[in-house]
Amino acid sequence: MTVVLATRNRGKLAEIAELLKELPVTVGSLDEFPQVQLPEEAGSTFAENASLKALAAAQATGCLALGDDSGLEVEALGGRPGVLSARYAGEGADYPTLCRKVLAELAGVPRGCRRARFVCVVAAAEPTGILWTVRGTCAGYVTEEMRGRGGFGYDPIFFYPALGRTFAELTPTEKNAVSHRGRAFRRAGARLAREFAAGDHGGGGGRRERL
Repeated sequence: MTVVLATRNRGKLAEIAELLKELPVTVGSLDEFPQVQLPEEAGSTFAENASLKALAAAQATGCLALGDDSGLEVEALGGRPGVLSARYAGEGADYPTLCRKVLAELAGVPRGCRRARFVCVVAAAEPTGILWTVRGTCAGYVTEEMRGRGGFGYDPIFFYPALGRTFAELTPTEKNAVSHRGRAFRRAGARLAREFAAGDHGGGGGRRERL
């Protein structure tokens, strides 16, 4: 069967496809369904936005769909940029601009007060409704300058203490092993694997959360 990923972000697609490669499914993207239009991320939480995207993709394609929403929460900024992470510097801002905005807002804030975490929520949906959501987080702190050329988004300013590098300085394998997205999609993959093994890709007896 096909599981559609509700995103056209190439960086995300590469990471997610790697995380789900052990599942007995074909992983598809919205690039294969150019007619599908995802709704605006109008939710107030990561779970709401992930669910909106997953449900829209499932209804438009007739397939089981996974949607995710993720972002950076900086303690000294009261949790910003949070659900506004992709639009924090205005619609269409590129990744370096987003990073520079956060760095500017933290100018003069000492290292010990630059704690932050990445959050990712994955929602699974079939055309009739949302099946479930799972969550992954990763804690670190914001650097004082951009470092590294890998990854995307806020990766160049997110320092992961256990490995002593920013996410943009990690290899894809290293990042997937510890990242918020890696943790969330591994949980999603494990749940899907259990459901496939039980012959129930529609969520089984799990709680359904319909929009």
